[in-house]
Amino acid sequence: MTAEPVPEKAPSVPAKTDQVSPRRRGDARLALALLVPGLLALLLTYALPLVWVLRMSLNESGEGGTILQTVSLGTFADVLASAHYWNVIGQTLELGVLVTFFTLLVSYPVALFLSRTTSRWRSLLVALAVAPLLISSVARTFGWMAILGTQGVINKTLDSAGLIDSPLHLANNLTGVVIASTEIYMPFAILAMISGFGRLDPALEHAAASLGAPRRTVFRRVVLPLTLPGVLTAALLVFVLSLSGYVTPRLIGGGRVFVLATEIYDQAITALDWPVAAVLSVLLLAVFGVVIALYLWAQRVLEARFTGPREARS
Repeated sequence: MTAEPVPEKAPSVPAKTDQVSPRRRGDARLALALLVPGLLALLLTYALPLVWVLRMSLNESGEGGTILQTVSLGTFADVLASAHYWNVIGQTLELGVLVTFFTLLVSYPVALFLSRTTSRWRSLLVALAVAPLLISSVARTFGWMAILGTQGVINKTLDSAGLIDSPLHLANNLTGVVIASTEIYMPFAILAMISGFGRLDPALEHAAASLGAPRRTVFRRVVLPLTLPGVLTAALLVFVLSLSGYVTPRLIGGGRVFVLATEIYDQAITALDWPVAAVLSVLLLAVFGVVIALYLWAQRVLEARFTGPREARS
């Protein structure tokens, strides 16, 4: 007699359970514990002061620096109805645009060279490019005051060479603020560009050149599009820094360049008008929000151009 084959048992599948394993529960608790200090720091240093500024902007100013505790948009209406404050906002945006443009213009070649060089001195060159960050912006601003002043290095040199009859007005105006701010924010732009030039591949340039494209076409059709994300990041960083800058407009401007940062300081410390200072701070935050929204929109456009419309939508 032949024995009948015994059917093999199917491998048992462990039953699914909705309970979280103790190990995963412990990992979640550890992650939460690590997040708590940072969240508390953000709450104390950012969220609470921001709420206080928003609340202060709804108050009104009284005589002698007193603050009328109320909930009103009257201070917003007074500020937005003032031609002076609109001029301050306009000059702030003008300064930001000019500083961003010239900073990108002079920083782009440096960042492009540092990202493409294969020299063994590359690390040293990058360190030298960002070395000005080791010096306080106040000290560098005072240095630019000595360079751009009426009796400064530039005017003395040009006068000794017989190139000018009267000193050039390079300080105590918007021109001097733009020049000094451009140099001060260059290291930030260079670092942002270098970190954003990851798409740039020398092989693509060699391929375009091997197909007969001249250097100008290679730069316009290959190098520039691939480096635009880094340029966009640097533009956002420099624009935000220039909008919130206080030291350079105050010292180089000589009290003749009015921007939101200096106006906020004057209203809060000199005039003791805290509601107006709070309103100006809220307007500055609103400008930041608009700038960031434009940056995100431009970033989506660039991503759609690089990855195609289907991947960009997904």
